[in-house]
Amino acid sequence: MSESNISSNSDPTTDPTIDRTTDTAPGDPQQEVLGGPQGDSTRKDPEEWVTGDEPMTGAQRSYLDTLAREAGEQLPADLTKAEASEHIDRLQSASDRTS
Repeated sequence: MSESNISSNSDPTTDPTIDRTTDTAPGDPQQEVLGGPQGDSTRKDPEEWVTGDEPMTGAQRSYLDTLAREAGEQLPADLTKAEASEHIDRLQSASDRTS
């Protein structure tokens, strides 16, 4: 029997389809990473946002305006995306709307 016929019994140390740094096959979800280990990539600290210093979005402005009025607060209108997000999180946690 030739070596090509015994590929199903291939040695994991020489099999080119195995990534020996993680012992997973290509495309395995355990192998896929973006930006290194950081846990939940859908929730990032606003301080770490690449665009956090840009002006807040229209959606943030509208929602923040509603939350601030309900809380009886006034906030500056020139907040950054990151600042707006932090205020939204704070006001949401104190709001009956999101409890």
